[in-house]
Amino acid sequence: MRTFQRTLRRTAVLQIDSVNVLARAHYMPLFSRMGPYDPDLLHRAATRRPRHIVEYWAHVAAYMPVELWPHMRHRMRGYEARGHEWTAIQHRPELVESLVAEVRERGASTSRDLDDGLPRQKVHWGWNWSETKKVLEYLFASGRLAVAGRNQQFERLYDLPERVIPAEHLHAPEPTLEEAAAELLRRAAVAHGVGTEHDLRDYFRLQHDRALLPLVKPALGALVEAGELLPVHVEGWDKPAYLHRDAALPRKVPARALLSPFDPLVWERDRTERLFDFHYRIEIYVPEHKRVHGYYVLPFLLGDRLVARVDLKADRKAGVLQVKGAFAEPGAPEETAHELAQELVDLAGWLGLGAIRVEPRGDLAGALDVVIATLG
Repeated sequence: MRTFQRTLRRTAVLQIDSVNVLARAHYMPLFSRMGPYDPDLLHRAATRRPRHIVEYWAHVAAYMPVELWPHMRHRMRGYEARGHEWTAIQHRPELVESLVAEVRERGASTSRDLDDGLPRQKVHWGWNWSETKKVLEYLFASGRLAVAGRNQQFERLYDLPERVIPAEHLHAPEPTLEEAAAELLRRAAVAHGVGTEHDLRDYFRLQHDRALLPLVKPALGALVEAGELLPVHVEGWDKPAYLHRDAALPRKVPARALLSPFDPLVWERDRTERLFDFHYRIEIYVPEHKRVHGYYVLPFLLGDRLVARVDLKADRKAGVLQVKGAFAEPGAPEETAHELAQELVDLAGWLGLGAIRVEPRGDLAGALDVVIATLG
């Protein structure tokens, strides 16, 4: 758990996504940084006392350190006043209050528990929410309910905040808007090491935060004045950047990691391209015949470069990690196939999959298949 907490301090948030073709989004960044770990660490941190993380709209839907709850109260008030953009809900006071009362009586509940399977209309390919679900999401966004956990179907369990958030955080004095902006930018800077103003404000989605967006530049100025951030110029970048004073400057980067599409290192695609000259787009929502690299493609970090990308799928029924495509980046080092194979072996073991199958797609697939065969 100490290692988990140390890793969380570095990432600040873990984005949540329902796609489970390999492993759910919030589990992968920890594997990328910690190696094979017990996923129950994340479950314990999010659902058992003392809670270390809690769900909220911190980046998008994400786990964040529970002590940031007070720093999100202004955002909660904003959602309470105008509703959540995804719910398109008109204020329904009678339904809002009845659901809060029912959650108070029943305890942690899913929307399905509370609407008892009310009919939903399949009106488009995306979310098809009942009125109950829309109101619950409004209550969650506004902070009147919190998420106590997820069930096996990955549905949120909504509960009263006092039964989820530790009292010292729930009842902590609310920071001023200036203090909230500074703290969120500070944590973003720790996570980045170095980044532009856009990079730092994107981490906690401050560009969509009406209350804090006007305070970003003053807060950055205050952090510079305090010596926490150092203004720097990064070669090849056309905008000023900020270096966190505690950022390590190693002589060598001995990294080897597969990165999910929702990993903080690559989720801001423009930054990924500036840092690594790596053009990356998630193709889940692209029609199959238009995909370039595949459905669920993970960049492969080796040293301080992104040297390859692989399209992966976990066939849990067959116990096989499927490599549906493997592609080397220009100038990838000779050891790329060997190092990637080792990482895939670790990933398969962590996922409880007994075999790896490489399909003949991509310029790296042949060499990768040969190496994996020797490791098998």
